[in-house]
Amino acid sequence: MKRSILLLIAAIIGTAYAIYLVTYFGNGAASGGTDAEVIGRGIATLLVLPHIVLTIVATIFAWLGFFFKFKWAALVAGICYAVAMVCFLMYFMFVIVEMILSFIAYARMKKQDA
Repeated sequence: MKRSILLLIAAIIGTAYAIYLVTYFGNGAASGGTDAEVIGRGIATLLVLPHIVLTIVATIFAWLGFFFKFKWAALVAGICYAVAMVCFLMYFMFVIVEMILSFIAYARMKKQDA
């Protein structure tokens, strides 16, 4: 069974997005300002935290599915991307492509196995 190019693309985009999320919200929460600004940034980071964690987990599973050719990892990545999308709907456009690519990769990996 060949490695899935679609899963590779999903993993690369997911990695770039996860790095963006961690740097953006990590630097925002750590930067100084008035007490109200720090509290506001902390609340914003906590609201987005489930989205960040699920995106990172999905990206890890996408890489596992690509390197080890695990069908189930591609499916788990797609599901995690879908749940991450639901957790923070304002950022749905950043994970919808990865979700679709992961599900298509799973379907194609399943067909190759047969």
